[in-house]
Amino acid sequence: MIRKLYILLCLAFAVLAATAQTDRQYIRRGNAAFAAKKYGEAEVNYRKALAANGQNAIAAYDLGCAMQAQHKDSLAIQNYTLATENEANKARRASAFHNLGTVFQGKKDYQKAVEAYKNALRNNPQHTNARYNLTQCMRLLKKQQQQQQQNKQQQKNDKKDKNKNKNNDKNKQQNPQDKKKQDDGMSKDNAEQMLNAAMQEEKATLERLKEHMKQSPSRHLEKNW
Repeated sequence: MIRKLYILLCLAFAVLAATAQTDRQYIRRGNAAFAAKKYGEAEVNYRKALAANGQNAIAAYDLGCAMQAQHKDSLAIQNYTLATENEANKARRASAFHNLGTVFQGKKDYQKAVEAYKNALRNNPQHTNARYNLTQCMRLLKKQQQQQQQNKQQQKNDKKDKNKNKNNDKNKQQNPQDKKKQDDGMSKDNAEQMLNAAMQEEKATLERLKEHMKQSPSRHLEKNW
């Protein structure tokens, strides 16, 4: 019984050793393919390494590099993040955070890039690339935020101008009617004034004629000689 238990334990250790050896072998094959710029082949081997050992932070980091080389940013972020979670070595964790920052920087997500570079420096204050990229991203983030603020203000101004033009167009549509009413009103007043003036003139003429007839002598037809 003891002998059988010993054999089972030996077999278990042998399987574990073979598994550990296998993920390292896949990583070595992946590294060779990556060096030859065969990123698809490298990806396959790194995936096999992770399948053999899901906690292998180096395999996750390497897979992130292969994904980033193929412009598969979402998968690169996923694997770099996995590497930062599983890696115990601070220097290697800093490298994972740094590469994570480069992906965000390439996507112009400067806020997340800044945070990633800060995490890289927290793990390795001597990481020169992380420090340089952090400075660059902080400058770009400030510029981006200013541009966003300007765009927001421009949209606000455009909305005001649009409303102003809309009101002006509405007033222009109303003004001709008002002007027409005003012109109609003025024409009516002028007509009444002219009519009253004519009536007054006619009345004055009749009065003058009556007065003249009173003052003139009567005329009779003269006889013929």
